[in-house]
Amino acid sequence: MARHGKRSITARQPRGDTGEFRRLQDPDDIEPFLEDAAHYPGGSAAQVCFPTNEAQIAQVLAAAGSQHTGVVAVGAQTSLTGGATPKGEIVMSTAAMASLISCEAGGVVAQPGLVLHDLIGTLDARGAYYPAVPTFDGATVGGIVATNAAGAATFKYGTTREWVEAITVVLACGDVLDLRRGEVLADADGVFEIELTDGSSIRLTVPAVAMPAVPKKSAGYFAEPGMDLIDLFIGAEGTLGVVTEVHLRVMDERPGVIVGLVPMPDEAALIDLVGELHRESLKTWSAQDPRGIDISAIEYMDWRSLELLEQDGVYERLGLRRPPGAAAALVFQAELPEGTGAADAREQIAGSADGGQDTPLTRLCRVLQAHGVFEEAVPALPDETSRRNAIFALREAVPEAVNRRVGEIQRRVDATVTKSAGDVIVPFESLGESLRRYRGAADSYGLDLVVWGHVSDGNVHPNVIARDGAEMEKARSLQLDIGQCAIDLGGCPMSEHGVGRNPVKKELLRRLYGDAGLESMRAVKRALDPEGVLSPGVLFD
Repeated sequence: MARHGKRSITARQPRGDTGEFRRLQDPDDIEPFLEDAAHYPGGSAAQVCFPTNEAQIAQVLAAAGSQHTGVVAVGAQTSLTGGATPKGEIVMSTAAMASLISCEAGGVVAQPGLVLHDLIGTLDARGAYYPAVPTFDGATVGGIVATNAAGAATFKYGTTREWVEAITVVLACGDVLDLRRGEVLADADGVFEIELTDGSSIRLTVPAVAMPAVPKKSAGYFAEPGMDLIDLFIGAEGTLGVVTEVHLRVMDERPGVIVGLVPMPDEAALIDLVGELHRESLKTWSAQDPRGIDISAIEYMDWRSLELLEQDGVYERLGLRRPPGAAAALVFQAELPEGTGAADAREQIAGSADGGQDTPLTRLCRVLQAHGVFEEAVPALPDETSRRNAIFALREAVPEAVNRRVGEIQRRVDATVTKSAGDVIVPFESLGESLRRYRGAADSYGLDLVVWGHVSDGNVHPNVIARDGAEMEKARSLQLDIGQCAIDLGGCPMSEHGVGRNPVKKELLRRLYGDAGLESMRAVKRALDPEGVLSPGVLFD
């Protein structure tokens, strides 16, 4: 393929006025900003500011540099790695930059503080669809770009990276880059050049690392031969610049989807079923078969997840049932041909056993029948919004149950207990082996392990419910073992949540790329942010 981009780009001055904007300095007002969803202790900040444009962001960065402090840009503070927890830095909230600038056919342009729930609502009203939305829609557009967020539908649609067409980013020096995909590409030596407004230039070299061959990874700076400069900033966790505008591609039509909750008798049976659905979907896409099974996502909940849901009464609350003997469960999303209504879907499901019709849905039903789980499956057809939402809520209730128990132990037993969560991905063919190894490692430590995640990608989230500080230490060792297992199987120990301030994930980043690879990433950080103003302590100590 011919290369059309060039290796250099010229920065510009920031736009907007530098007038007064909202700042919080009272400790009581600042307190809510001192921790993110990871609940890391010890958060502190002198002030929280709410700039409204590029010039004000540049002003905050300049002031931080002169005061020898840092700046942590935050959105909804939904980070699960402590990346949005300040440690004495200035907190820069994007809440005052939350507009949907434009919504046209094929794409939207949004400010970083726009919450995904609001974006989805606007797209729904137009019949449009952003398929790369992560599982939690309370995140912001800037947040998903910062972590290259992914979710359930990554299996079919990829990560945030594949849907970002352009970004505007303010560098630590205050200059601004307007990056559009395909315009600035690394040369044969892996070099970019950025011409600054003061006449100086920055020379960047693509990090000397080989990234794992898995569909999603949020593990340091992106690197590949001939890469696009825009991809260096996507997934950089706010350490290389502050994103002020994002152009996302969207689909102009939302596909029809059937959602299914499928209880499984054991994990071996679940892996067999997921494997067949995975293979059939790949065949469908490759052959462009209009009658083929078309799975966009498969979610997984292990036996401990189901046990927590039962203990918390979630099934009853949502009007669902846990069949006796279920040792695991999956939730699939299967896309249907355009125009397939709920009545059509019901007819196809009812007649799937007689072989009279050949459609994506009848083929899916026959696979479920062959695996002996058709009768227990709970479907939500395209018009059954309440049931679909209940199935999704059931899955989301698993991390909520874990977080609640960890919080109770922290309050009542031991304040040193915190969330211990893994975010690992392996090549799909190694999924079954990885789950066996994760479980075996947890058993060797005697720890309470809960596992759920996006098995259509080979990505799961092993979480430990530590009962005291001693178990917390074991949990850290276990997460290192689980991350190392993912690396050994050719995967990545940080799939979609990033590294943040988490010491376990920082160690896994070092194991993944080695000291030399990590140093090549640090060199990029030093070139773009020589004073270490942007998110100090995130990614690197």
